[in-house]
Amino acid sequence: MAVIKRATTKKTKRPELDEGGMGYLQSLPRRVVTVYLPLLVFVIVLLFPFYWMTITAVKPNLEMTDYANFNPLWVVHPTFEHIRYLLFDTSYPGWLLNTIIISTAATFLSLLAAVFAAYAIERLRFSGARQVGLAIFLAYLVPPSILFIPLSVMVFNLGLYDTPFALILTYPTFLVPFCTWLLMGYFRSIPFELEECALIDGASRWQILTKIVLPLSVPGLISAGIFAFTLSWNEFIYALTFIQSSENKTVPVGVLTELVRSDVYEWGALMAGALIGSLPVVVLYSFFVEHYVSSMTGAVKE
Repeated sequence: MAVIKRATTKKTKRPELDEGGMGYLQSLPRRVVTVYLPLLVFVIVLLFPFYWMTITAVKPNLEMTDYANFNPLWVVHPTFEHIRYLLFDTSYPGWLLNTIIISTAATFLSLLAAVFAAYAIERLRFSGARQVGLAIFLAYLVPPSILFIPLSVMVFNLGLYDTPFALILTYPTFLVPFCTWLLMGYFRSIPFELEECALIDGASRWQILTKIVLPLSVPGLISAGIFAFTLSWNEFIYALTFIQSSENKTVPVGVLTELVRSDVYEWGALMAGALIGSLPVVVLYSFFVEHYVSSMTGAVKE
């Protein structure tokens, strides 16, 4: 009996160790190799560019070039001269404001169009809906380096050159396909029974969209909005082609074209501009990270 009891006890312990398929992580060396070490490498690779931008933004010019007497990975005599020069001696505050306005307006227009397109393709069930969805996805794959040539002709003919509207109206050309494709997958996860019940109760399609589908799709809308805002914020080709005057430039174009003069690179101001320009996107992700993660797992389950 004692032998049988020990055998039974031994068998009942194995499922506890292997619960959830993570029993192999009970050993500390295995956790170090399979969890802690990969996470450490990932964090270093992810955060090192921000660290480099930070120390370069506050590093005097002498320390940037004299590697014999100064450590390139550390700052001995920090200075805010580069940040002061960027904020008060250049048009950077105006570039930042232009980028915020253009990105916000382009994101709003793209989400508005994408919601109607994704709802029509996924919920109305018309003939050829899948083919239309595939065509929209293929439109997103067209590189901007090809699209900006015909778009530039339209921008010139409409008199929008060197105005914020040139970017607000052209950014949706690559934002709408992406947002539509993303929202199509999210709308697909919402049970059809919810709409059928609403139709039986006499609700119109507009009421179903505004009172049922959109409230349930808030995580998907936030996710699409974050992606659209980020793509608009970092866009370079259209902003370089359609904007000429310094006061109308966006951050990516203004930092590169105004702080690089011939073969002279103002590294301190460049890194400060890149660091400050990345902060709004970081703040946006930090505030909506929970909705962003939940959108990756689908909507209401049946």
